[in-house]
Formats: sequence, structure tokens, C-alpha cells
Amino acid sequence: MEYLRLLFWDHSALQAIVVLSLIAATGILLGRIRLCGVSLGTAFIFFVGIMAGHFGLTIDPGMRKFAESFGLVLFVYALGLQVGPGFFSSMRTEGVRLLSPALGVLFGGTLLAILLAWSCGVSIPDMAGILCGATTNTPALGAAQQTLEQLGFDAGGAALCCALTYPLGVVGVILAIIFLRRFFVRPSDLPGPDAEHRKNIFIASYRLTNPAVFGRTVHEVAAESGHRFVISRLWREGRVSIPTSDKRLMAGDVLMVITTPAEADALRLVFGEQEAKDWNTGNIDWNKIDSELISQRILITRPEINGKRLASLRLRNNYGINISRVDRTGVQLLATPDLMLQLGDRLTVVGEAADIQRVEQILGNAVKDLDEPNLVAIFIGLILGLMVGYVPVSLPGISIPVRLGLAGGPIVVGILIGTFGPRLHMVTYTTQSANRMLRALGLDLYLACLGLASGARFFETVVRPEGALWLALGLVLTFVPVAVVGIVALRRLKLDFGAVSGLLCGSMANPMALGYADDTIEGDHPSVAYATVYPVCMFLRVIVIQLVLMLLL
Repeated sequence: MEYLRLLFWDHSALQAIVVLSLIAATGILLGRIRLCGVSLGTAFIFFVGIMAGHFGLTIDPGMRKFAESFGLVLFVYALGLQVGPGFFSSMRTEGVRLLSPALGVLFGGTLLAILLAWSCGVSIPDMAGILCGATTNTPALGAAQQTLEQLGFDAGGAALCCALTYPLGVVGVILAIIFLRRFFVRPSDLPGPDAEHRKNIFIASYRLTNPAVFGRTVHEVAAESGHRFVISRLWREGRVSIPTSDKRLMAGDVLMVITTPAEADALRLVFGEQEAKDWNTGNIDWNKIDSELISQRILITRPEINGKRLASLRLRNNYGINISRVDRTGVQLLATPDLMLQLGDRLTVVGEAADIQRVEQILGNAVKDLDEPNLVAIFIGLILGLMVGYVPVSLPGISIPVRLGLAGGPIVVGILIGTFGPRLHMVTYTTQSANRMLRALGLDLYLACLGLASGARFFETVVRPEGALWLALGLVLTFVPVAVVGIVALRRLKLDFGAVSGLLCGSMANPMALGYADDTIEGDHPSVAYATVYPVCMFLRVIVIQLVLMLLL
């Protein structure tokens, strides 16, 4: 008995590790159980934590706070690193399409909270706490409490309402995603494994029939047309070649062009007739297209290549090969001359076998060299993320400085380091499996601690006379805005289900629901959409809750 007491009851570092590990392991195992085809995945850890807290299992408060904060910071920073390379391209192409429904969730939910407060007789301070819990936004709760204290109101009720509605805020978004998938998602709405490929890269072949480009070099056509494309192969009189920038185009040439979906139609006007063959299916054997050239993917593993522009290597002119596209952490990028290369990029190289072998020696292609991640970038990023998160930002009309906090600062810094780190010759590469491991570990720690902290008072508050009403209002504020906006985004905006799930999770500041979406939806669409809308929505929620209190009290 003494042994068990030391392991499970006496507060210590050892006891905290054992309890959190037990909660996480139990939650992961139970999360694999499917009821009616639905499972909650790692989100089940949260509910196991609530039950453990309800039955009196506790850990040292300082240890719990550390594990909760470290888990959240690790999760959001690793997420930022993962989506960083494709973040700004996503913002340019779909930023407005993703942000507009996310802001609809934010402002629609706030308006609904005000209407429910008036119609159900709930005080505005209590409703502020319910809204913060329903949107799982603790920074907004902190701002609301400070505003209430400055206005002379008791902030304790808001904190109690938030603690009660927070658990259903976690599961409510997951339930809304399940609801959307069951009743409103068609097979065409689901992103496939190659969805990012189809989204960012489009391959087409054109027969040159435009007299305006006859006799012009590839470089001249690219510069004067203003379009972004790469000519991978050129067929002339039955022979195939790799066109260099000074190659002159002739009537009847057949060009294989890698571009973006938006540019494909415009290139018909530049080159002429587009051939009917679909080059974007996933079952093409590129090495059987012709007998003279082969296609091979080469991994950049030499640190000196990190941060260099593709054009500076002069691979096409010096070695007679062509780089058609670049895979960066699952995101397909067009191999334009100004593309900044990063360690871990996978380059699709087309050319003769001997030439490709020489290029392979330049780029590295030694997978074992990337087995050990660069932990310096991880720890420096965590420090910078926390520093940015706690920078006070003063806004006109808001008496309390706004901060991005534990969740906002690290994800912003992760995105920036993942995107711009290579330009400073900072090695930020981690394998996708290593990144997923960091994210899963951080999220599991966060869920276990959050559930353990909520469990002690959860059932006690539910049985209070007003507890059931608060719980019901919180579930409405979580489920209704998410479900309504999700339907609009799917049907009116024509977004795929992965992007919709990610933006809904980001608009509700809900990393737990994102973990569920990542587990059940193929590709990185949920993570990219989440990172696109999360910083803006979290920042606005902190401001909006203060404005609501100051205007209505």
C-alpha cells in the first residue's frame, strides 16, 4: 500500500508523471473505440482526466500548471513549424475564403450569446464566462476578468461559468464536425491524400500553335507573359529534351508544363492548344513517358543548400536536368527560379540518369543525415514564442493591453521560423513523423492536465440550480455557430471538408478538436486552415469580450 500511495497519491514529480501518463494512456485506448462509426480519438483523454479529478486524483498544482503550459506551447509551436512553409501561399490564395467564415463563427457566436443572456435572464458577466468556456478561450477569460474588476463587478462568477462550459466547449466542436460529416459532406468534399498536389500544382501539355512565341526563348516567354510555370519536357520531331532558359520554341513543339490550377487556362493563350491527356492522376509512371529521360525525387540533405535560391544552383544549365516541383512537408510548390530551398525539400528532377546522379551528389539525398532533428531551432523558437506571446499590445479604447499568450505567440513564431528560417540559414527541418510526435505529446499532456483540473468542480457545479442552464447555453454557443457556418462554407464557399474543419477549430481556439480532425481527415488541410485563422480569431476574441462588457455593463 505504501508503494501505491507513493505512486498515485503523494504529490511529487514521480507521482505527477505516473498520473498524467495513466490518464493519457487510458484516454488514447478508449478513444479508439468506435460507437456508430464515430470515435473521439485523443480527445477522450480530456474526459478521462475529468473522471480522475472527480474521484479525487490530484497532482501538485505547480507540476500540473507546468505540464499543461508546456504541452500547449509544444503543440502549437510544432504546428506552426509544420504549416509555416505553406502558410503564406495559403493566405494569398485562400486567406479571405478561410477568414470570412471564421469571423462569422466569432461574431455570430458573440451576438448569439448576447441574445441568449437577455432572453434567458443570465447576467452579462456570467454569460461572458459561458462564452469563454464554450469557445475554449482562456486568454479571453483573463481579459474579461480584468475588465469586470475594473468596472467594479465580481469576476468569480465568470470563472466558474467558464470552468463548467469548457469541457463541452471541447467536445461541442468535435460533435459539430461529426454532424457535418454525417449529414452534409459528400465524397467530393473530402480531401484525398494528394489534395495538396491538386491544389497547388497542375500539370498540362500544350502543342505550340501561337505564332507570337515562335522563335522566342523560354526565358523571354516567361518574362513577358508574367505567368508562373516550369517547362519540364519538350518534344520536337519525336525527340524529347530538357529545355534550358535559352531554348527557342518552334511551331508544333509539345510542352509539358507544371503550373498552378489558376494559371493553366491562361497558358492556353500563351502556348496554344492544350492536349486532352490528364497528367494529374496519381497513377502515372513518369519514367515510362519516354525512353530517354527519367524522373526521380531527390532529398536536400546538405546544409549548405539550405536557404539558397533554386536559380543560384544553375542545375538546368550546368547539368541538363529540370526540377519541375518541390515537396515541402507535404505541400507541393512550383519550382520557380526564386524559390528558396530548405533542408528536407524533396525535388522532382527530370533528366538523363547520369545527369541526375551528379545532381544527387550536389543536393545530398542522404536520408540518414536528417534522422537527428535540429533541436536548437525548437528551443529557440519556444523562447521567442513565449516572448512574443507576452508582449502587451495597447489598442485605442481598450484599457487593458492585449496579449497573444501561451497559445498565440508560439504558433506565430513557429509559422515565421518555418517560413523564413532558411533565409537566415537556420535549419528548421523535422521529419513529418517527428513533428507529429511533438504535436501529439504536447496535446496529450495538455488534455490530461485540463481534464484533471476541471474534474474536481465539474459535477458539483452541474447539480447547482443554474448549472444545467449554463451547461445548455454553453453547448448551444459551441455547436450552433460552428454547424451553421460549416454548412455555409461547404455549400456556398465550396471549401473542402478538411479546410472547413480546420477553420472551425481555429475560430473556436480549439486545438483538441484539431487533433480529432487531423486523426480522421487525410492531408494537412485542417492544420493549414487552423493556423491561417487561429491567430486572428484568438486576438479578436480577447478584444471583443472586453468591448461587449464595457458596452453592456
